[in-house]
Amino acid sequence: MEKKSILIVDDDISILKSMKELLRLEGYAVDTAELGQEAIMKSEANLYNLALLDIKLGDMEGTELLEKLHKSKPRMMKIMITGYPSLDNAIAALNKGADAYIIKPANAKEFLSTVERKLREQEEAENMDEDNVAKWIETRVEKLRQAK
Repeated sequence: MEKKSILIVDDDISILKSMKELLRLEGYAVDTAELGQEAIMKSEANLYNLALLDIKLGDMEGTELLEKLHKSKPRMMKIMITGYPSLDNAIAALNKGADAYIIKPANAKEFLSTVERKLREQEEAENMDEDNVAKWIETRVEKLRQAK
């Protein structure tokens, strides 16, 4: 099985390190960024399956980063993580492309469950795309055979 790659973006070093260690213990390849611009540069240079984004960053709002990543990497799963829970934050994050919303401090089991669920959903969507492409090719080949 392919090792899934995750980018964690959080300006709180202790939270960043604890999330990174937890995910690495689960077998994920993990990269980190403390600022939004750093995350943008890393996402342009690397392929991540999922990004965990803090809602408050030193150089931009997490929702701004979310919006940029959603436009440039629409297939990457994006989960907002916040210590500032509010209905407005949750709605804004979901409207800007978040696939999930986690409140800090998150229970490790629930956190991992959300990450795993979103990665499974991504994989299922990619497989569905591949199945649709295969069906389209089969249909086209059959039409070409019939035309001969």
